[in-house]
Amino acid sequence: MRLTFIRHGEPAWTVDGRSVDDPVLTERGRRQAALLAEHLADLACDEVLVSPLVRAQETAAPLLAALGHEAEEAAWLEEIKAPAWGGAPEEQVTRTFAEGRARPVEEQWDGIAGGESFRDFHVRVTGGLTEALHERGARPVGPGSPLWEIDAPGLHLVLVAHAGTNAVAIGHLLGIDPVPWEWERFVMRHSSVSELAPYETAGSCAFSLLRLNDVEHLPDDMRTR
Repeated sequence: MRLTFIRHGEPAWTVDGRSVDDPVLTERGRRQAALLAEHLADLACDEVLVSPLVRAQETAAPLLAALGHEAEEAAWLEEIKAPAWGGAPEEQVTRTFAEGRARPVEEQWDGIAGGESFRDFHVRVTGGLTEALHERGARPVGPGSPLWEIDAPGLHLVLVAHAGTNAVAIGHLLGIDPVPWEWERFVMRHSSVSELAPYETAGSCAFSLLRLNDVEHLPDDMRTR
């Protein structure tokens, strides 16, 4: 069971100095998505799961066309829910995130006031991932175990999502204890590709990280974060 995680292209987080809650891609982001689709046009996969957020949908569109697949929208792939900024000044949002990072670790688990806590985010993503894999014939050996029983080892899923979502999913599959800054531990640039596949061990399977944050399909000036 091969899992390919894709991060969306560069989003237009601000317009005229005001924050956007569910942004479209920038022109560069659309170019990143097009180059990604060209790079993966020959990829053999069985399903493509996509976050419902606009930046992920727009990134997935050219890839789906190249692969000849239709998207399966998966709500659990959505990025951690930030407060509804409602067009707040960019400086205010930047300051809020900086203040959040400066808090003690135990407080960072609570997330930003008005948004989703990292505890809830982690449960949502790992729960959604486990359910999605279970529906496709893969089950963890036991609660909290990094080992899996896999009935369909040849299945290949592509997931188009976000830095936080992908980082949480990858960390969980590798059996790594979570922290409330997963997207900083596993840095993934816009339109990057990360991939995991299982290997047999201890009578079951564990996931190996084959590649992380692969942006070789993008020229240097397109490698944004």
